[in-house]
Amino acid sequence: MKNEKKNAAFFSVIAATLLTGFKFVVGFVTGSLGILSEALHSALDLLAAVVTFYAVKLSDKPADEEHNYGHGKIENLSALVETVLLFVTCIWIIYEAINRLTSGTFHIEVTIWSYIVVIFSIIIDINRSKMLYKVAKKYNSQALEADALHFSTDIWSSVVVLLGLICAQFGILWADSVAALGVAVIILVVAYRLGKRAVDVLLDKAPAGILQIVSDIINRYPEIITAHDFKIRSSGADTFIKFNIHLHPELTVYQAHELCDKLEKEINLLIPRSETYIHSEPHNENNEK
Repeated sequence: MKNEKKNAAFFSVIAATLLTGFKFVVGFVTGSLGILSEALHSALDLLAAVVTFYAVKLSDKPADEEHNYGHGKIENLSALVETVLLFVTCIWIIYEAINRLTSGTFHIEVTIWSYIVVIFSIIIDINRSKMLYKVAKKYNSQALEADALHFSTDIWSSVVVLLGLICAQFGILWADSVAALGVAVIILVVAYRLGKRAVDVLLDKAPAGILQIVSDIINRYPEIITAHDFKIRSSGADTFIKFNIHLHPELTVYQAHELCDKLEKEINLLIPRSETYIHSEPHNENNEK
């Protein structure tokens, strides 16, 4: 498992390195702000990919005396770092695009290389985003999912730049700057989505849908009279679930223990990489919730 996740993250680093260098060279040669904005975007992609690589490498370390819940939140912190990098990208792109539009200064030379770098970028991003999504889904990795979302957004931003180049070739030079602004808008939307998810996990917000899954499983057991005090949190690929249940008083301690074991196994089967903690107690009027 660890090798597959690390290999996916490492491939992302290699792809980001190649694309960044290619885009910067073509961007400076042609003077295209759209391509230069994509180059800067790719440079931050590279930094984000490196952060993701080390996050994936460290997040699967087992729990220890200082980190009782493991190191999974390193992945969520990595996703937050990607968000910050995306916002930095937007600030530069928006500033440069508005400056060119207001000054009317456009220096663009559209060549065959302009098209090659953008089309090459789209092909690479399609392949690596598919690969990252596949591994992220398989191992419930938020860091790899953030990387995949990041690069799937690159596909759309590259398409916007491609349209800008086509317009520039027909003499509509301002289209390149407008295309760059389009890239910035796309990045902002993605940054918001990434940032919100990362912050939710870092603040221990209960993941959506988990409570319903647990409640449905509990309702299958007639021995359980009620359940309460649900506490659910995520950390990287792991989910931690804790709650109390009230059982019929005639159940023995052994029967209650066996029931809790069955309940935990069912929950862990439906929610991969989850740890469940159940406190059981005999039901009576005094402890009724």
